[in-house]
Amino acid sequence: MSNMDSPMPRYLSAIERSVGSDMDAESGQQRTWLQILSESMPFRPSALVRTKKPSSSVWLARQARDPYVRLRSSPNASVASPSYRSRSAFKLLEMDEKWHFLDHRDVQVVLDLGSAPGGWSQVVAQKLGWDNARAPRMSERRTPYPEASTNWSAKPEDFNPLDISDLEASGGNSGGLGRGTIIAVDRLHMPPIAGVQFIQADFLEADTEVLLRGLIAHQAGPAGKADVILCDMAANATGNAFHDIEDSLAICDSVFEFTKRHIRSAESVGRAMGGALLIKHFVHPLLYLFRQKHLEPNFNDVRYIKPNASRTESKEGYFLCRGWKGL
Repeated sequence: MSNMDSPMPRYLSAIERSVGSDMDAESGQQRTWLQILSESMPFRPSALVRTKKPSSSVWLARQARDPYVRLRSSPNASVASPSYRSRSAFKLLEMDEKWHFLDHRDVQVVLDLGSAPGGWSQVVAQKLGWDNARAPRMSERRTPYPEASTNWSAKPEDFNPLDISDLEASGGNSGGLGRGTIIAVDRLHMPPIAGVQFIQADFLEADTEVLLRGLIAHQAGPAGKADVILCDMAANATGNAFHDIEDSLAICDSVFEFTKRHIRSAESVGRAMGGALLIKHFVHPLLYLFRQKHLEPNFNDVRYIKPNASRTESKEGYFLCRGWKGL
C-alpha cells in the first residue's frame, strides 16, 4: 500500500479540509488543524519532568556533608591548605603527617604515578617547597616536546628522551623556589603545577621509562633513582566486585615491577626507612597475599593504612612501604 493509499494521510487531509478555515473566536486568528486535533484528543501531552535519580540525590547529599569536600573547595584564604584539585589530597597529607615519608631533606626525587587531576602532586610540591612558586603560563612553556613544557605528551617522531636542556627554563622551576624533582605521569591530561614535571603517557611504556630516567638523572646523576614513589591509581569500577579486585591487583603488580627498577635503596639513602612506596589497593585476601609475597620481603617496614579522609564505606586502603632493601 502506498503512502497515499494508507488511511492516515486521507484522515489528516479530511481534517485539514474541514478545519482549515476555522477561526479562533477570541483572537480572530486562524487555528491550524493540529491545534484543533490536539483539543479533541482524549489525552494531553505530559510536561517534561526533571527529576534527579535517587543515586544522584544520595551522592549530592554525601558531598554536601563531606567536610573534606567543603575544605577542598573553600574560598577562605585563611584555610591552611590551598584549593586542592582532588579530595584525595587530604589522604596524602594525613598519611605524611603521621609517617613523614616526604618530609626528609634527602627526599629529592618523587614520582607520582596516575597523577591526574593533580591533588597528590600539589601536596608533594608543597612539601618540597614549591607551593609559593608560580605555575607556568601557556606562552612561557618550553619543552623537548612541541606542545608543552612541564606537560609532555609522548611521543613525537623527533622525541629524544635524554634532551632535557630546557628543563630548568620550563615552568617546573618557575620562581626559583623548592627543591628536587617531582615527576607526575598519567595517560590523562593534567594542568600545570609549579615544580612538577608532567608526562602524559603510560608509565609502563618503555619510552616513558627512558624519559623518566633522563629526568631523574638530571637531578640525581646517571645512576639516580626515585626517593619516593606514589600511586593513587584505581581502575574504573565495573560493578563486578571480583573483576575490580583483579584490576586492583594488576595495578599493584605493575607498580611494584616499576618500583623495583626505579627506587633508591635504604642503604644508598643512609636511612633504614629510605626508599618509600605508597600504593592504593582494594582490601581483599588476594591483596594481602600480594603484600606477603612482594612487599614484606623487599621493604624494612610495610603497613596498611586507612586514612580518616578515606570514606568509611570505601574498600580502598594503602600500603606504605619504607626501606627498600634492593635486589
